[in-house]
Amino acid sequence: MISIQQIQLPITHITADLEKKMADILGVHVNRTKDYTITKRAIDSRKKREMIYLVYSVDVEIDDEEAVLKNRAVMKNKKHHRIEIKETYEYEIPDIDLSQVDKRPIIIGTGPSGLFTALLLSKAGMKPLVIERGGNVDARVKDVEDFLGEGELNTSSNIQFGEGGAGTFSDGKLNTLITNPRIKYIFDEFVHAGAPTSILWDAKPHIGTDKIRKVAKNMRKQIIELGGEFRFNTTLTDIKITDNVITSIVLDEAEEIETDTLVLAIGYSARDTYRMLYEKKVDLEQKQFSIGVRIEHKAEMINKAQYAKFYDNKKLGSAKYKLVSHSKENRSVYSFCMCPGGYVMPSTAQDGCLVTNGMSEYAQDGENSNAALLVNVGKEDFKSDHPLAGMQFQEKWEKKAFELGGSNYHAPVQLVGDFLENKKTVKMKSITPTYKPGVTPTSLSECLPNFVVASIKEALPHLNNKIKGFSHPDAVLTAIESRSSSPLRITRDKESMQSTNIAGIYPAGEGAGYAGGIVSSAVDGLKVGEAIIKNYV
Repeated sequence: MISIQQIQLPITHITADLEKKMADILGVHVNRTKDYTITKRAIDSRKKREMIYLVYSVDVEIDDEEAVLKNRAVMKNKKHHRIEIKETYEYEIPDIDLSQVDKRPIIIGTGPSGLFTALLLSKAGMKPLVIERGGNVDARVKDVEDFLGEGELNTSSNIQFGEGGAGTFSDGKLNTLITNPRIKYIFDEFVHAGAPTSILWDAKPHIGTDKIRKVAKNMRKQIIELGGEFRFNTTLTDIKITDNVITSIVLDEAEEIETDTLVLAIGYSARDTYRMLYEKKVDLEQKQFSIGVRIEHKAEMINKAQYAKFYDNKKLGSAKYKLVSHSKENRSVYSFCMCPGGYVMPSTAQDGCLVTNGMSEYAQDGENSNAALLVNVGKEDFKSDHPLAGMQFQEKWEKKAFELGGSNYHAPVQLVGDFLENKKTVKMKSITPTYKPGVTPTSLSECLPNFVVASIKEALPHLNNKIKGFSHPDAVLTAIESRSSSPLRITRDKESMQSTNIAGIYPAGEGAGYAGGIVSSAVDGLKVGEAIIKNYV
């Protein structure tokens, strides 16, 4: 195939326009460009008041590729459109000697890293046992709905814990800053499990919480068909180590299972597991993370700010943004996990703590849009060298947010106008918060570190220069967003992917400190699975 990039067309174009543009770039008749695949489609709204453009990358199947690449048109357009022959990528799973597999591998956690490790090991014939403290998707959805309605938290099955991991109740965002050939395989597996095919070409792909639930369930079914086993509502409570080698695990403080391969894909909210690992002297280290708030606007306002008169064009969907504000006086502030047409969610898994996150369905058609506004925190803020100091820092502020909200999982909220003027909010105005079970108008300075308050106050007017209306006085700030990433890392060897001091333990994914989203977690899960398989090749 011939790959062509940077094909720009006005949003008003039709399919024939794209085919003609490809033909012109390659210097061939348009009939020769009918067999093509869109590999990427991005939105260019820099000239939104005049026109919004769609920018495509395509793979074209065409006869005489070498001859086409040598013609005059290609020579002229090659650099701008990065025209080249594209090699087909296939993810290969090596054959292994299953007679050497004495004990089945055990995977803790069913987030992206756990699921992709389990899928790979299952395809290799190793029949992994997958342990998940939360419920399966169907049971978990009911547990979350009960929490949203009644405020009764199930600390084992919630928005953080359960089949699919924290990403099940998110936008299902597949954006990533990493480049890795495994990503194509991951996206193909997602589509095979029921994800929309748009993730294969959308420059900002997402699955949506409604569809990612189906994906997680179908991946589980595939793993089971290949010989894997799942046990839900089951918690890892202890590990047994002899001469710095894992020998067995204990589930629910009772059942002991022998193993020499334990994958810790535990997610970033498994605080009891972190504490257990520390007591067992597994090497851990502090890691920088971020805390802040969720900011919520009317989706229509964001759409108009980003797309001007084209804001309701169906090709565009709900508008997204990614913002950062740098400061000389305070710390930088950046947006994170932007959820167009979405909801602010109660994402705690611990009694007496309040945590927020964002979620969207695939259609992204809710009344409001929201995003986190975050500030980095690190060792200088923890004031301790203890590996769990970052986790303890998180807990401190989450407890303050819980108490400020009324100690009933209602979230403390403040209007942007009041926040900037140091005034306590009394009631909401033109924007209705989407957070459930409910909200408590107040002053967020009581549940945020001073440096976070100062940084966000300085950043809001700057961000308003980038998106008109961003610091509208009626916009809603909801506290506290504290789980953007893990506060610690379970250290591991780069080659073997095993714990640096306990053989047979494989830290994986975001909770172990090696990823920052669904895609990077899935990639890490594959890398861990590959390292395990390598032992038997």
